[in-house]
Formats: sequence, structure tokens, C-alpha cells
Amino acid sequence: QVQLVESGGGLVQPGGSSRLSCTGSGRPFSDYAVGWFRQAPGKEREFVGAISRAGTRTQYAASLQRRFTISRDNAKNTAYLQMNALNPDDTATYFCAAHQTVTGALLLSENDYAYWGRGTQVTVSS
Repeated sequence: QVQLVESGGGLVQPGGSSRLSCTGSGRPFSDYAVGWFRQAPGKEREFVGAISRAGTRTQYAASLQRRFTISRDNAKNTAYLQMNALNPDDTATYFCAAHQTVTGALLLSENDYAYWGRGTQVTVSS
């Protein structure tokens, strides 16, 4: 199984940017589709976006696709979430998740993912 660790969270000013990383270990990272999710205090976890195992396909939550970009570098066993124009509503714990796939599938539901990181906190505040 793959182990996932998120990093890069912290305090960001409104309008700022942040890049989160999700680093996998234990299995070939390129075997896994990756998703990003977030959970704000008092709210359910929500889908942010997903990337296929080769990084050739991505999909985002409609409300985030103009500001967020997902990429991956399988040689570094790492996926990234680039977030721009952040606002206080983006404050949340951000999780990456992975699931082994044999095709270029995009997995859009948290129920599709077997492996999860512990999350990294992003706080958008002045």
C-alpha cells in the first residue's frame, strides 16, 4: 500500500497563493490516481480535484477550477495542488488521497480512494 504525506499548508493572506504537496511512499506512485479534498470546520469533506496516474487528465470542482491546479511529478513521487487568489472560504484541512488504477481514470468521489494522508491545514486570513 502507499503512504501519503501532505505538506505546504500554513497561514496565507487573502489574495495570496499556496502550493501543497502530496508525497507517496511504499509503492510506485505512478500506479495511483490522486485526488485532493478539503474539509472546513463544521462542514463535510468536499472534492477539490483529481489527477490521473500519468498526470494527463485532471478534473476540478466547478467552483475551484479557475483558481486551483493539480499536477504531479511521478519521478518525485509527488502530486501538487496550486491554489491562487485564496480567500477565507478556502480555509480548511486539505487531504490528498490515492487509489491504484490500471487506466487513466479520474476518481471523483472520496469513496473511490483507499489511501489517505493526514491532511495539512491552510488558513486564509489577514
